[in-house]
Amino acid sequence: MVLCAKDYDYRSLNEAIRNSCESCTVTDCVGERFIGAGMENKSITVEGVPGNALGAYLNGAEISVKGNAQDAVGDTMNAGQIVIDGSVGDAAGYAMRGGEIYVRGSAGYRAGIHMKAYDDMLPVMVIGGRAGSFLGEYQAGGLIVVLGLNEDGKSIVGNFTGTGMHGGKIFLRSKCDGIPFPGQVNVSPASAEDLEEIREYVERFCSLFSLSAEEIMDADFTVITPNSKNPYKQMYVAN
Repeated sequence: MVLCAKDYDYRSLNEAIRNSCESCTVTDCVGERFIGAGMENKSITVEGVPGNALGAYLNGAEISVKGNAQDAVGDTMNAGQIVIDGSVGDAAGYAMRGGEIYVRGSAGYRAGIHMKAYDDMLPVMVIGGRAGSFLGEYQAGGLIVVLGLNEDGKSIVGNFTGTGMHGGKIFLRSKCDGIPFPGQVNVSPASAEDLEEIREYVERFCSLFSLSAEEIMDADFTVITPNSKNPYKQMYVAN
């Protein structure tokens, strides 16, 4: 089923998506918000630029965007997959609890903020380019991988990566020389064992975007984890 976004306001567009068959394509998208919010058992392709909160509270649906996306992609999503062919705005994966987000380009500020894991739910976000400041702020679980493939000469991340982090891991495909990190995190070269944690997700990213996983994994990675003396952890974990 094909839906032309120009024929709807954002509310009626989302209602049409919800009432469509299992697979639908949204064309001519220009900032329509909440596409796919809370949906499951759907495959949604978006042509154009969706607005804020694409796939918010996603509960198992698959969303593919043939372009860029705005802020809050995958906000508090539980399950499913979001694939962005371009870049995303701020707060991608905000409070993400499960599922996977793959971004071919870069991400704005505060990607993965408050990301968390629960039981067997493991949220994963792979960013192909770079990420802005406050990546993984207050992260409580899950995996964030930034690959730095844009080669634009900029740092792979902005400032304050992992501020308040008390769970999960961040992997940066860089030696991270000269990048300042907050005292709440431990920063070390990723070991072979560390890299096995992300290999399947990097391979999926490469399969989605026709890249070589072998070439991408054959590089220096830095892994960022919470400092065991982190005072933020005590705010979330019972003694």
